[in-house]
Amino acid sequence: MRKHLMLVSAGVLLLAACADPQTTSASKASEVAFDTSAKQTHVTSAKVDAIAAELPAAVRDSGTLVVGNGSAGGGQPPLGFTADDNKTPIGVEIDIAYLLASVLGLKPEIETTSWENLFLGLDSGKYQVGISNIGVSELRKEKYDFASYRLGLHAFEAKKGSGLKVTGPADVAGKTVAVGSGTLQEAILADWSKQDVAAGRKPVIIKYYQQSADTYLALQSGRIDLYLGPNPNASYHVATQHQTEIVGTVSSSYPVQGLVAVATKKDNGLVKPLADALNAAIADGSYAKVLAKWGLQAEAVPKSLINPPGLPKK
Repeated sequence: MRKHLMLVSAGVLLLAACADPQTTSASKASEVAFDTSAKQTHVTSAKVDAIAAELPAAVRDSGTLVVGNGSAGGGQPPLGFTADDNKTPIGVEIDIAYLLASVLGLKPEIETTSWENLFLGLDSGKYQVGISNIGVSELRKEKYDFASYRLGLHAFEAKKGSGLKVTGPADVAGKTVAVGSGTLQEAILADWSKQDVAAGRKPVIIKYYQQSADTYLALQSGRIDLYLGPNPNASYHVATQHQTEIVGTVSSSYPVQGLVAVATKKDNGLVKPLADALNAAIADGSYAKVLAKWGLQAEAVPKSLINPPGLPKK
């Protein structure tokens, strides 16, 4: 069994709940260990008969919840990735699937696939739900129903001890920041750079690297000041490498608050029991245990919402 000691922000949950919904910043850290073994224990909850009764009869009678997860090829820790045995899917998304299924009185059947095939599988009915860091968007809501379960956050990662703090566009003016090409992070950074120029500040210098290893080498050598990427991946990197730190976060759907959700084919009757099951897990504390297991307390939500506002179509 392999475990990593993980540094997570104990105060970030409070910040995410109370601060400007567009940006939050890192706080003091405490140590948490997480497990990457294949035989780890999944957090579950008690079946709630009233919620299970809301399921479509065919799903309830099948006894299983077929979950598509886009982590084929190894995945991205701590979301959905391969355990130490190089075959068993683990991660926060996998644990959410187990938690949901337990409340509904179903056995989770996890099927890993590519990101593109995940949505094809939802369309065809091969997967009843998709749990794979899927952000809610107005475009996606035309085809799918969503039950939210995490905040969608991107994180600014800096070299440890940098002294930097990012809470808005002014903090990145004149800074050299790496992002992935064609990503939401790039769009946010480009927008912030325009805001800086309009305010008479220096523009952001945006850099692109093909491999994450190259990005982190540039960060350590001082060729870039910051790297903007998904918060879960940044949190995992900070925890396992101990060379960088998170100095700020921004909503993945800036300027609206991004939300990550369980996706299911539109109008198939699953979204209400999914949301109710998530809210039961939030109420009994098992949901918080899942996020704490993977150091993602900063992304906790107080309630699962059905089809909440998402990334605008623009």
